[in-house]
Amino acid sequence: MAVASTPVKTNKIDIIINNTPVSVVKGTMLINAIQEAKFSVPTLCRNKNLTPTGSCRLCVVEIEQNGTKKIVTSCNYPVREAIKVETESEKVKEHRKVLAGMYLGRWPNVPLVKAIAKRCGVTEAPEYTSSITDSNTKACILCGMCVNACDEFIMERIIDFAGRGINRHLTMPFGQVDPHCVGCTSCAYVCPTKALEIVDDMNNPADPKMIRDYGMRINAEMATLDKFQCSMREVGTANIVDVMNAYDLLPVMNYQYGSHKDAHKIGTQLLKKKYFTQNMPDGCWKGCSMACAKTVDKFELKTGPYKGQLVTVDGPEYETAGAVSNMGCFDGDFVVEFNFYCDTYGIDTISAGTCIGFVMECFERGIINTTHTGGLKLNWGALEDSLELLHQMARGEGFGVDVGQGIRWLKHKWSKEYGADFNFLNDIGMEVKGLEFSEYMSKESLAQQAGYSLANKGPQHDEAWLIFMDMVNNQIPSFEDKAEALYYFPLWRTWFGLNGLCKLIWNDVVPADNKKYPPQVAAKVPGHVEDFFKFVEGMTGVPIDEKRMLEQSGRVHNLQRIMNRMFGFGTREHDMPPYRAVGPVTKEEYESRQERYDTQMKETIGVDPEGKTTEEKMKIVRDYRMMMYNKVVDAAYDRRGWTRNGVPKISRLKELGIDLPELIEIIKDDQE
Repeated sequence: MAVASTPVKTNKIDIIINNTPVSVVKGTMLINAIQEAKFSVPTLCRNKNLTPTGSCRLCVVEIEQNGTKKIVTSCNYPVREAIKVETESEKVKEHRKVLAGMYLGRWPNVPLVKAIAKRCGVTEAPEYTSSITDSNTKACILCGMCVNACDEFIMERIIDFAGRGINRHLTMPFGQVDPHCVGCTSCAYVCPTKALEIVDDMNNPADPKMIRDYGMRINAEMATLDKFQCSMREVGTANIVDVMNAYDLLPVMNYQYGSHKDAHKIGTQLLKKKYFTQNMPDGCWKGCSMACAKTVDKFELKTGPYKGQLVTVDGPEYETAGAVSNMGCFDGDFVVEFNFYCDTYGIDTISAGTCIGFVMECFERGIINTTHTGGLKLNWGALEDSLELLHQMARGEGFGVDVGQGIRWLKHKWSKEYGADFNFLNDIGMEVKGLEFSEYMSKESLAQQAGYSLANKGPQHDEAWLIFMDMVNNQIPSFEDKAEALYYFPLWRTWFGLNGLCKLIWNDVVPADNKKYPPQVAAKVPGHVEDFFKFVEGMTGVPIDEKRMLEQSGRVHNLQRIMNRMFGFGTREHDMPPYRAVGPVTKEEYESRQERYDTQMKETIGVDPEGKTTEEKMKIVRDYRMMMYNKVVDAAYDRRGWTRNGVPKISRLKELGIDLPELIEIIKDDQE
């Protein structure tokens, strides 16, 4: 998931290009500044999405700095102080002319070389013709862009140069086809002479070029922007743990709090420096330009059936770190071991962590004790006992049998058999529709509360996209804005699942030239939406636009809702969140953010908190927040074409072309 942050302040530098004053951001490559000033320089080795190498030397310009002039390659020269630039001085033109003649002498029939040479004043170069002259019109000109694309787009190094001088050539290791090559075609896509060609005979796509054009846009953004925005390639989704903690979004001790002083013990830097060991691209499939999967090698387990063994652990991701903070277990080794055993046992880390966090709070509050837990002391941060509980869940033994049933089941059992207050358990039991909450604090995001609770499958982490748009960036301030987001995004995410696409890379980076949003802001970026529409169109030959996408997903989304109804769920009462997802349940929670809540009460609710007890203020806040939650649910239902009880209207089914008799039979009694 992409993250938001305060826009970075930029330093401007005033320079002069061909007697034209230009103001550029410090660090801008000179060639970009030249192009922004509406001038140009020739180049044979530049691709704007790849790290510049300056290998062709044709982009040279003459700069004057502190009274001294020199020739530099503009593609890899960062502007760091005031300079004067001449792109067409006599010295520069002579330099380019010599180089262009050498290129033309070696590759006389390559169209790109001929065009560049002509621009530099050279139409023939017999003096540079030799035994290494290559008359092929698609000759390799040793520009190096294919090598960089392999390295930067998908983080492989399958192809590289070998030999020196006139023997320099492009090859794979040992001169053989490397089995690690995944056929991503990045190298051929950036090749300026078509020396590398693409063979489109694998999956018989309708329009291979369309797939490459739009797919490479995504590759390029990940390669150039991820290191500044999300660091998915370095630490995967765990990059967000520190940000969540900073923005009061990290679930701590069963979602009571949103941050903790020890969060760094399970944070990004610790995982990166101490645990993640495989410094190599790793993703759900070979060739993924995001490569967000991370691994811990040779980790010695401390508990369970594999105690003492060295194992490889896939992860941890942000969800696992959040699940662990929910248990108050701020320990790096614990995160990794918990991750390993959840994976090994086939247990969802989110549900396990959220459920155990609920159990721990009940233990801390005396609702259950060691008699109920079989001797396990499940206080906050109980590393060994919480792992033992996980092992019991897997073995189907002891207290683990109960906990393995989930929060909804535990609430009913403990209120019925132990006399616990069901209303309180309902307030702190973080589940909706029987599924445990994903690892985001939603107290300050009305849209996120509804995003989780209205989800047909329950509050799974696919619905975690609204938190920054709503809470941090204030991009959807009105009820109508929130309703539109609650209509659009679930359908957009559903469409990804229908087409087998990764949900991460559509918004995890924001284009550098996006003018509407500052860097690092997750948003509905129209260009990214189009990328995926065109990818699917390129595969299938069927044009996709927003209307068609919303119709396709709308059919599935409404069918899911009708299935909910068929099984006795799928109405407004099942879209109600536990109150802790909305506001403070306990006195400790309120007082931990008292200044915030008191200010909101005075400025937003219009009630002066002065002289009121914490309990009185909690009731005022609760009544107001639940009123606001129900308003946003009303707006979302209206936008989705559902009744105020959350059931699809027959008219909506007709719009989607799914008004089948058997579906209408299920919902006919629920119409308004």
